[in-house]
Amino acid sequence: MKRALLAAALVATACTHVELRPPEVVDFELLGRIAARYGKDAFTGNVHWRHAGGGDEMLISTPLGQGVARIVREGEAVQLTTADGKEFHAPDSESLTERTLGFRLPLEGLADWVRGQPSPDSPARVDKGPDGKLQSLEQRGWKVEYQQYERDRPALMRLTYQGIEMRLAISEWK
Repeated sequence: MKRALLAAALVATACTHVELRPPEVVDFELLGRIAARYGKDAFTGNVHWRHAGGGDEMLISTPLGQGVARIVREGEAVQLTTADGKEFHAPDSESLTERTLGFRLPLEGLADWVRGQPSPDSPARVDKGPDGKLQSLEQRGWKVEYQQYERDRPALMRLTYQGIEMRLAISEWK
């Protein structure tokens, strides 16, 4: 009887998901707008993103400020919580956001791309302008076009990937 209870407790523990925590100390924090077009669907909204090497927290809301999703990455695990409190888990943000939001969000590569550099984890093709700033890069199947810079930081980006077009307008860096 004790073994059966112990086994049941172990199974129950293994099935529970640990709440992922957003990073406490961040490398950067940004505010902006996001627009995504995928197939016949489209989404526009606001984004508030806190990034650190080991994790991320991204809040996506409607233009009126109503929450849509909270994405938390801690190491190799990613959790998305919808406005109605449903939680989804995956090993990467792209498959998770595609499954839950309908479009892929490349959180892992995006942290480098918003800083105007390719990710060091995979090969990239880059095109630089005469000023040395990136005009475009292709990496991990994504094409990133840098449309505007402000104070030497990307301010407007267009990202495309297999039928997905996403625009990111960064309004504030912290």
